[in-house]
Amino acid sequence: MASPSTRYRLTVTPIEKDGIQCSGRCTIELEHRAQHDWMRQLERAPRLAGFSGDERASVLVATQILRDVLDRHADESGHPLVAHAGSLRDALDILDALHRPA
Repeated sequence: MASPSTRYRLTVTPIEKDGIQCSGRCTIELEHRAQHDWMRQLERAPRLAGFSGDERASVLVATQILRDVLDRHADESGHPLVAHAGSLRDALDILDALHRPA
């Protein structure tokens, strides 16, 4: 696999009922090296009937993260996802197809 060149920092912060971000220790942050440029993929992707813009972006990002993790660990027979790689790849292919331009 070629060395991915796009790095992302993902931040998940709950929003309180009053619309203000939570205070204290409540943010999850992680970094991810991606095989593809998610911004370009999202720009090229068609709008999806039945999905809000946030849902569309979430599905694309989640699909790409899971695919990247599968690819990184494909040669590790003891990795928990490897036993399910075939089924997961089939599902990811279906989700990827939603984001392909018509």
